[in-house]
Amino acid sequence: MGLCIFDVTQNFVGSYETQVPFDRMFHTDSGWTNKLASGWSISTITTFATGLPVTLSETDDGSFSGTVNTEANIDVPNFTPGKILNNTNPRKLDANGNPIPYFNTSLFSFENGQIGNSRRRFFHGPGLNNWDMAVLKNTKLTESKSVQFRFEAFNIWNHAQFLNPSGNINGSFGIVSSDVGPRVLQAGLKLQF
Repeated sequence: MGLCIFDVTQNFVGSYETQVPFDRMFHTDSGWTNKLASGWSISTITTFATGLPVTLSETDDGSFSGTVNTEANIDVPNFTPGKILNNTNPRKLDANGNPIPYFNTSLFSFENGQIGNSRRRFFHGPGLNNWDMAVLKNTKLTESKSVQFRFEAFNIWNHAQFLNPSGNINGSFGIVSSDVGPRVLQAGLKLQF
């Protein structure tokens, strides 16, 4: 038995929006100053979630099952119980400048003539701490037409969002080698009618 591949133990997503009353702050009632100062809003989506499970595998057919390099690869390493999480900061390096494994790889060993005793998935990788934000400006042109300007930032604080470490004992076992990506900014203009 093991965890589902998309198991997320804890997941919080908050979505909120607030109107910014520039028109009231600058006391504009009509004309182009009112069109410029009114219709502003800020919206945000905040996500905090635990990581997805790390999928363990062994790709050398040490069990002699004949399923290596097939979709039905059933091989997993052997596991000796112990404290599994080793270094939950993937940016941390050892004294030689090499990445430190995310989990304790010394608890795992190659299978030998039989399928390993480890479960396929039983612990989670790095979590998610993400903030997306948008500044919007709605301007009415006529009774039925308006234009909306949007400035959006995805991962606005540029917080590193790491992907799971490698669970393949034959590869870079335990090493986090990629991330979701940096902050992304975009602007858009939309005509609504």
